Amino acid sequence: MNAKSKMAVPDGLNEEFYQISADIIQSFNKFRPPLNIFVFKEEVGRIAPYYKVGGRLSKEQIEELAGLVKEGLIFVSRADHVVYVKHIAYQLDLVLVDRNLKESEIADIFLEALTMRMSEFLDQPIPAVKDKLWEDLMVLTEYLWGDVYRIKALAKRLHKEHSLAKHSVNCGVLGLAIFIRMKFDAFANKDITRNHFNRLTVGLFIHDLGMTKIPAFIREKPKPLTTDERTKINKHPLLGYEMLSKLDLKYKEIEACVIEHHERVDGKGYPQKKKAKEITQIGRICGAVDSFCSMITTRPYTELVGFEKAAAMISQDAKYDSEVTRHILAWAMTIK
Repeated sequence: MNAKSKMAVPDGLNEEFYQISADIIQSFNKFRPPLNIFVFKEEVGRIAPYYKVGGRLSKEQIEELAGLVKEGLIFVSRADHVVYVKHIAYQLDLVLVDRNLKESEIADIFLEALTMRMSEFLDQPIPAVKDKLWEDLMVLTEYLWGDVYRIKALAKRLHKEHSLAKHSVNCGVLGLAIFIRMKFDAFANKDITRNHFNRLTVGLFIHDLGMTKIPAFIREKPKPLTTDERTKINKHPLLGYEMLSKLDLKYKEIEACVIEHHERVDGKGYPQKKKAKEITQIGRICGAVDSFCSMITTRPYTELVGFEKAAAMISQDAKYDSEVTRHILAWAMTIK
């Protein structure tokens, strides 16, 4: 795109509209775009409707639209943000090229997309579906690698309702936020490698992989579990670990999240009853985050706990790494 030929966005226009790039417009249905499109009329300095949802663009309009996009004259309304989020969620890499999105809007798109991908993967934990999830998680790491503190906007948007997919996304996002807080100096000194960051991210998101082997009626039971049901649930870290080979996910960071997220520093966790430093730091982060995220969502038989109260409760529990819970508490105190 010729930067010189593209119109600068007039002051104040960004509050209600944002420019659409060629990459974005090409991702729409050619004849029936999914949202209203507006054109900036330079001669009067105003936005005017160009296309309304439900209509159909002619071939001439499609050609004209491409030229107008090049000139920076095509906009969509921020009032259509919900529709836009759902559209971009299916082509998540577009957030990396759309310079007109606000950080908060990008965070909404990531939460929508990753929850959708996690749900698909947990319904069908097979290589083909895993590959799609991996691709979207790599878009997330690419976005964060440019500025790891972008995680803050995502961490403000944790799901409040429980499902296995939503819990997994909450743990992935918050786990990254806590890891970044704990590794402040390492990131500043560029001591964290991209591969490590990529694999850690995947591990935090899929830590509960083994729960896909537990019958839904047990996972979603609205009453306390029986002893037999609890025994089955407690097998999920090992079940998940066994699934990693077939999914080509045998990386130490991913293995640690999957096998260790129910280990406890007092040695009373499961499945291996590791304690203290026998548990990797990643495993200790994932374990504390998993418990915290279980407290902050609504479930049939548990009361919803606010961020600060949940963080205070977990920070006082000797089963968890005190450094990790200190950072969870500090993070919770900043969320409004």
